[in-house]
Amino acid sequence: MAHSESLLEFGDAHAREVAGWATSIEEVRRWAGSEPGFPVDVSVFDRWHADPDVKFYISCDGDALIGYGEVWVDEAEREVELGRIIVRPASRGRGAGKRLVRLLLERASLSGLADAFVRVVPENAVAIACYRSAGFSPVPETEREQYNRGQPVDYVWMRRSLNSV
Repeated sequence: MAHSESLLEFGDAHAREVAGWATSIEEVRRWAGSEPGFPVDVSVFDRWHADPDVKFYISCDGDALIGYGEVWVDEAEREVELGRIIVRPASRGRGAGKRLVRLLLERASLSGLADAFVRVVPENAVAIACYRSAGFSPVPETEREQYNRGQPVDYVWMRRSLNSV
């Protein structure tokens, strides 16, 4: 079956459906940390979307929502990060996450920055495998230690060049 996902800007009309994709407190923690709680209240999107340096997207296949993700651009640090990526439960395990990441990388490449980063809780093996398949590699240990200073979790940090997107 051919996949023709497109990336659109997230709108308030999408909030209720996307909030329901995290089906357990553990899934919420892997997706968004401990802040939203479980079940996820749609008001979390208002808080997340208040940052002007963050762009919010959904991937769709026709009228069906498939995934949600964010592109965080920090001009001062000269960094771009993909964050809060989640795929609807019925679409998992079929490459939808990898396709969403590739669409987000296309948007991230518009920043003009050299690399994109992701951070993942270490036990989220599915996400780590997805990012590897999309061309991400773990950063060296010294960088990982530096990036994790002040973070609530000892994340796995991964990087991918945006030059070949």
